[in-house]
Amino acid sequence: MERRKKGEYVGIFYLQARFECGIMWITMIDRVLIDTFNIRARDFAIKWKDKLRAAPQLKHYHLMEDEAIIDSGIPIFRMLSNVLDRGLDTNRIGELFVEKGKQRLLGGFPISEVIYGLNVAQKVVIESVMTEFAPESSIRMYQSLGVLNTVSEFFLLGSMYVIKGFMEESYARMSSDEKANLEMFKKYFRDDFFFKKN
Repeated sequence: MERRKKGEYVGIFYLQARFECGIMWITMIDRVLIDTFNIRARDFAIKWKDKLRAAPQLKHYHLMEDEAIIDSGIPIFRMLSNVLDRGLDTNRIGELFVEKGKQRLLGGFPISEVIYGLNVAQKVVIESVMTEFAPESSIRMYQSLGVLNTVSEFFLLGSMYVIKGFMEESYARMSSDEKANLEMFKKYFRDDFFFKKN
């Protein structure tokens, strides 16, 4: 059997390798699927906006202009395309989502709505994979499972870094208050912030 290199094209598929517990898993990812999340990032952001509008829990998103929501969603779907293409890069994912967490705090959002909003974005992706790229064969089914696993990891990391950014900005703003007790912050803000300088 001919050996294939990581990142090598095989027909319309793209091989990705990852190691878990000493086992190498090969995921076949459709090149069209990778490109779709990049080229049609705005279309996915519009679908995300529509679902946010339909969720009664997301009152702060309802106050945003349509274009503001769409513009904030486009980088998420483009980053997802990059992750499907090149693998999970925690530094790049962290930079994107930490900044989004900070922006949402400054916009007056509660963290619960921010995380819910990311879950909605994940739902948009899953629905697309299972409809537009329906697994009509066993190969497609295996491919879709691999994609959905990566999508899940991406949004899980995104949620973690959004919380870090939100909490970091909270820490920075509250600790700048001369009346604040820094010992109290150390007690309740225990996270290892992504960009905080000690």
